[in-house]
Amino acid sequence: MEGQASSLYDIVIVGAGPAGLMLSTCLARWGYRIKHIDNRAEPTPTGRADGIQPRSLDLLRNMGLKSAIMAHKPARVYEVAFWDPPRSGSGIVRTGTWASCPSFIDARYPFTTLLHQGRIERVFISDLEKNGVQIRRPWTIKDFTSDNKSDPVYPVKVHLEHVDGTHQETVRAKYLFSGEGARSSVRAKLGIKITHKDPITHVWGVIDGVVKTNFPDIKMKCTIHSEHGSIMVIPREDNMVRLYIQIASSTDADWRPRKTATAEEVQASAKKILRPYLIEWERVEWYSVYPIGQGISDKYTIDHRVFLGGDACHTHSPKAGQGMNTAFLDALNLAWKIHAVEAGFADRAILTTYEAERKDVAETLLSFDNKYAKLFSQRPPAAKEVEAASEHTSGKTEDNEFVKTFKEGCEFTSGYGVAYKSNALNWSPAHPAKSPLINPKGTKLRTGRIMINADVTRVVDANVVHLEQEVPLNGSFRIYVFAGKPSVTRKALKDFASHLGSKKSFYGSYLRADIDFVSHHEQHNPHSLFFTLCTVFADRRDRIEIVRDVPNPLARYHSHVYADDRWDRRVPDADAAAHAKMGLDQERGGVVVVRPDGYIGIVTSLVEGSGTLDALNQYFGAFCTKRLGDMMAQL
Repeated sequence: MEGQASSLYDIVIVGAGPAGLMLSTCLARWGYRIKHIDNRAEPTPTGRADGIQPRSLDLLRNMGLKSAIMAHKPARVYEVAFWDPPRSGSGIVRTGTWASCPSFIDARYPFTTLLHQGRIERVFISDLEKNGVQIRRPWTIKDFTSDNKSDPVYPVKVHLEHVDGTHQETVRAKYLFSGEGARSSVRAKLGIKITHKDPITHVWGVIDGVVKTNFPDIKMKCTIHSEHGSIMVIPREDNMVRLYIQIASSTDADWRPRKTATAEEVQASAKKILRPYLIEWERVEWYSVYPIGQGISDKYTIDHRVFLGGDACHTHSPKAGQGMNTAFLDALNLAWKIHAVEAGFADRAILTTYEAERKDVAETLLSFDNKYAKLFSQRPPAAKEVEAASEHTSGKTEDNEFVKTFKEGCEFTSGYGVAYKSNALNWSPAHPAKSPLINPKGTKLRTGRIMINADVTRVVDANVVHLEQEVPLNGSFRIYVFAGKPSVTRKALKDFASHLGSKKSFYGSYLRADIDFVSHHEQHNPHSLFFTLCTVFADRRDRIEIVRDVPNPLARYHSHVYADDRWDRRVPDADAAAHAKMGLDQERGGVVVVRPDGYIGIVTSLVEGSGTLDALNQYFGAFCTKRLGDMMAQL
């Protein structure tokens, strides 16, 4: 037996699924010392989650990982087809289709990407290795304690062991994260219970393989109802297809929660359900039977040192395709907050917002999942309802419950409907920041929601770019100064920039210690590691001169100066489409603060004098560690 070793880490991460890998990747990039273990000898070989929703694809692009994932040529689902029994006769007929991500959602990638989870994991693992993090396999966590009084810097003591028991290691860390999945040992040790939202439990069979079939929609996502049962069809990469088949429900007279079925039995069921179409399996890659209950962890943390994320917090059916996506966003939400605290920018109290924000999202997910499950199992949609849901693009309220549910469901499941409630990070009238300049009339940006997409022209090189993608996921707040017409806002912009440079401003209070040695080529963080500044003029690129029109320190971010001169079909009559999509005055502009994870924190008017900067000082003063202007830090 190897003697115990003791070492210090910023965080110990248990589990190398989507949640653990996202958290580890973010923190590794930002320079943290990580101990990451997984009890499996290798990444996921087959099966498990496979769906990446549109918002998650935005995130992966922002991290520079999208191209590596798309290189595997995943399946893309643009439409969902519904098949149901015909009004007369036997078999199944297509009753309609709808868009996977309808046009009323302003998505860059209006499709669901489907790829084996193991390949996605390996993209993250490769990035981790570039940043010096190796996942230790197969290791497991045996025990841990968290005592802030005995060691306020490294309060978490973690005992780790190789799965064969031949090696042990004891480490100390600032944080411990469980991304172990539904059977989280960390959650069990903390005594945190799972509350089941719906007493009905289902047993599902899932089978991945290559099939030979004359079913016409095998390359599309389908929900199929027949007199013999129901199937969900999910196309996959490499000519594979996944079939989800409900085997049993707790509402059945002969219900047994451990009921199982062989792959051959499930294949036989699929053949019956698909009649009159034929299906044969050329190869089965993976098969599993598992019970699904809608459960949510009572807490995500107890002491804000030991955290849970992903399936350790919430379980649900595969219908909505949310498991991996929700795990990604759990981890991202926690990563930037840990970074803000440990880097000395934010008060430790912001860590309380992790559970509040992400548990609320999980509650919403389980509510939608429950509604979907009942909708799909109780009443197939009529063809006319499917058509209405497919074609409806206006903002008018629909009386039809099915269309309403579809709209709400699509926005949420795409990732764009996630809405964080008000707190110190997401402004509301209850926030300590009380300036009348906050939340200007007409703005379409909602705090706690993702920033609206917009195309602009980058001034330095005339490239047309996606504004929301211009700042990479670097742990910084993104300050977008929509500067309106230069002739109108020249003084307001100059005043804002002047006050921004003050040592007591939110910006000037957190300058880099090495600011005098930063490379001229640093685009995103030349002055501060906590902020990236972007300036967007409501004018043509050829009319904008950075030296003349952009005052310092904004001018130092020359690669983040843009012309709002691109036409957008969603605001066809606007002279400055990005301003118009945000709901900002096209002449006078405004300032938008976006959190490091891409969600709106606060929106203010851009005015002459110190008002705009004062409002932002009030906002940041609610959670940062230093006194800003006349605002004492508070939460």
